[in-house]
Amino acid sequence: MIETFVRDFAKLVVSHPEDVVVERRNLGENFDEIVIYTHKEDAGKLIGKEGRMINALKTVISGCKAKDGVNYRVNVRTTEEREG
Repeated sequence: MIETFVRDFAKLVVSHPEDVVVERRNLGENFDEIVIYTHKEDAGKLIGKEGRMINALKTVISGCKAKDGVNYRVNVRTTEEREG
């Protein structure tokens, strides 16, 4: 559910929505990492000025903790980092 929301949100923000890939990794009990891979030109758009865009996304995701009890860490990386 969270991966779908993050992917759909990211696709609305970026210029290259076809390059958006979202992966969720379990890092331990009740702690997951969500990685958003995007085109290198779009990474800054997802982070936003002074990190405001990514922080807003993190705030929305943190609300999911109340429902499923999992803490989330969100990272933005380029598609080159995923392939390489």
